[in-house]
Amino acid sequence: MIMSRIEARRDEDTVAAGPLVDRLLGGLPPEAVLTDPDVTASYANDMASFCPAGSPAVVVLPRTVEQVQHVMRTATELRVPVVPQGARTGLSGAANATDGCVVLSLTRMDAILEISPVDRIAVVEPGVVNAALSRAVGEHGLYYPPDPSSWETCTIGGNIGTASGGLCCVKYGVTAEYVLGLDVVLADGRLMSTGRRTAKGVAGYDLTRLFVGSEGSLGVVVRAVLALRPKPPGQLVLAAEFASGAAACDAVCRIMAGGHVPSLLELMDRTTVKAVNDMARMGLPESTEALLLAAFDTTDPAADLAAVGALCEAAGATQVVPAEDAAESELLLQARRMSLVALEAVKGTTMIDDVCVPRSRLGELIEGVERISEKYRLTIGVVAHAGDGNTHPTVCFDAADPEESRRARESFDEIMALGLELGGTITGEHGVGVLKKEWLAREIGPVGLEMQRAVKQVFDPLGILNPGKLF
Repeated sequence: MIMSRIEARRDEDTVAAGPLVDRLLGGLPPEAVLTDPDVTASYANDMASFCPAGSPAVVVLPRTVEQVQHVMRTATELRVPVVPQGARTGLSGAANATDGCVVLSLTRMDAILEISPVDRIAVVEPGVVNAALSRAVGEHGLYYPPDPSSWETCTIGGNIGTASGGLCCVKYGVTAEYVLGLDVVLADGRLMSTGRRTAKGVAGYDLTRLFVGSEGSLGVVVRAVLALRPKPPGQLVLAAEFASGAAACDAVCRIMAGGHVPSLLELMDRTTVKAVNDMARMGLPESTEALLLAAFDTTDPAADLAAVGALCEAAGATQVVPAEDAAESELLLQARRMSLVALEAVKGTTMIDDVCVPRSRLGELIEGVERISEKYRLTIGVVAHAGDGNTHPTVCFDAADPEESRRARESFDEIMALGLELGGTITGEHGVGVLKKEWLAREIGPVGLEMQRAVKQVFDPLGILNPGKLF
């Protein structure tokens, strides 16, 4: 129903681009409204493969809450779809434009409004870059843990929209656990505040959590109250080499069952290690079938690494190398952070899956991906936030080869099916967007889908907010 109303007006909205721009300029400065087709085309999509994108009628870059409200009021009056965007580093097509839409880019709303060491909160606008916030709170002896791999460029608004994670989630949790309150502009332009600034608060339904991960489909986040933690000591990293992915996953289970709380527990398979070496000549052990990285930021990280190293050896590690200092630790982490870029260099294009399974079944997923790789005759590298069971099987293919592209898409779907069979989920941190909306229906079932659509209807009765995403 929502999509049919949007589709029915699409031709009319396209024709009405002139009046739309005029109405927008009534409450926005000229430099905030972009109409050059060559420029607006550059805002059409995020970084996902196989996700269709339309042509926006206009791109708007507001600087104030009032300007966002003006955009939404105008869009509601003219029945024009609006696609909120951050830095477009997403991997599911959630920020992709639809034909004739207003792209609402929030990157210029980039102020850190408050940092409170006493309350341990930061109040920020959605365009603040994750790494910029981390550095700013660090000057106050504080720490904002969520750290997606794109943290140097991704924005807090985008992180909230997709409920993103990162390398440190095994100890500190994901973005949703740090969002205390939000200011949200609704589809009709009204401003609503959710949540709190306090350490505790259970008044009413938790609408804050509802917006986290909603991919811009329920409202536009214009301000966020974020929880902070005291800055931890510097971490030390251990690298353990294994002769099989199953042995590495056994080590992960031993570490978690043993009550250890690493600040990072990451896995790289043989394909990923080779790709990183080929790109950066880092000297990682290419004889390995799996490389496990564990880190601790405790008061005595060396002792923790020694205990975990012993568990790795008991699981069959062929070599365990603890870093001696921060420099060695950072070198190992750089190898992990460049994994996805290195895999992209293998064939030029990648599809990055985001399947999360119970930790106890991580080994089964790794082995299943190997079988899928052989079946489709494709290079599929696996990197994983192993401590969470969140894997990123990355399909490498030549986008110019139609046959190889077809096999890539089929292998991607088969990996998601495997994840569900193992009791997992189709996405641990990248979101649904366009790429996985058919799979969302399979995961949550018809009743769950009906309830989610009902929630959408309450917040966005005209269906103008990011139509075509999620379901």
